Amino acid sequence: MRKTHHDPTAPENQKQVELADIFRLYGDDYSRSHPLSYQQLKVMHHIKICRTAVLGGHVEQCDRCSFEQIAYNSCRDRHCPKCQTLTKEKWLNDRKAELLPCTYFHLVFTLPHALNPIILSNKKTTLNILFAAVNQTLQAFGKDPQWRLEGRLGFISVLHTWSQTLIDHFHIHCLIPAGALSFTNDKWIPAHDDYLFKITSLAKAFSKRYLKLLVNAYLEDKLIFTQKTAALKSKQAFKQLMNSVSKKRWIAYAKRPFAGPQQVLEYLGRYTHRVAISNHRIISIDNGAVTFTYRDRQNDNEIQEMTLDADEFIRRFLLHVLPKGFFKIRYFGFLSHTIKKQLIPLIRKLIDPHATLSKKIDESISQMMLRLTGIDISCCPKCKKGKMIAIRKLPIQNDLNLS
Repeated sequence: MRKTHHDPTAPENQKQVELADIFRLYGDDYSRSHPLSYQQLKVMHHIKICRTAVLGGHVEQCDRCSFEQIAYNSCRDRHCPKCQTLTKEKWLNDRKAELLPCTYFHLVFTLPHALNPIILSNKKTTLNILFAAVNQTLQAFGKDPQWRLEGRLGFISVLHTWSQTLIDHFHIHCLIPAGALSFTNDKWIPAHDDYLFKITSLAKAFSKRYLKLLVNAYLEDKLIFTQKTAALKSKQAFKQLMNSVSKKRWIAYAKRPFAGPQQVLEYLGRYTHRVAISNHRIISIDNGAVTFTYRDRQNDNEIQEMTLDADEFIRRFLLHVLPKGFFKIRYFGFLSHTIKKQLIPLIRKLIDPHATLSKKIDESISQMMLRLTGIDISCCPKCKKGKMIAIRKLPIQNDLNLS
């Protein structure tokens, strides 16, 4: 592993290096020499074939100059860096109908790295516990009279599993409206604009709840112990680990609160649909090594470069493949799917019935791209006057089907 400072004045490569290029060059060798789950193999395969002839597509023709071009289909895998922009924008558009006219808080809950071996072998169980522990902790604090809310919170939680250098770093970002809905649903109790709960108390309560749920999962034989974690399987060893972790300082922290709904949307756009690494961070592939940029959190977020062997880069990326059907974005309290349609209009009236909020936009993909980039993707790239129209489909090619 080599680290260097990033030079923003350095000339750009003619072709942007992509995650797919790394998998095409080194993925097969890696999968032959390392035991991978079906889900990891599928993610690698999807990223390799994204927007290629393998997935099929269609031919577009200009209705004015008859220029033709091919547009290939996307893999739509949530781990693919090419496939998140439109998904993110559609999701953000839906969230506009749920914003409240109040300050929002941003809290982060992090699991200690000593638990990482168990988490990596039991992602579904341990990460479900993470969401549950965060929800239980926040709702308990919302009910507690000492914090002067005594009501039900609502919040969105987003799971991230990585650090800037792609190592396993499990944490949840929570976006919380600054207040609580009374249990009788007739009053909005506002929080202080710059203070929600005492963070040290929140971290202690979170650690106790998480470890209690994890111990229950162990006692109910819900945890799997692999060759790497076999030493933790005995009751004595597991208890020692729990005692050790409980004595550590668990990290929960609050970022600066958002002033209003527009800032909330900007935040959501940055965090919710991130993947472990985006293509623009990958600088080069050279002699079996991958160089990428990262923000050095210990040095004022300075952008630096890191070079890893391709095998190590792939290993780190695949740490962050989530189990099939696992939801990394979840909604709690009065923002839960089952009740938010009923409660959000009520809360808006309780806070400020005259507030003007963003409305959901009904737009096509072309309209969305024009709004986001200023580029009309339906405009002919040759004559700049005609419109590109799909004239025929391109079939999916025969390929290993891991969908």
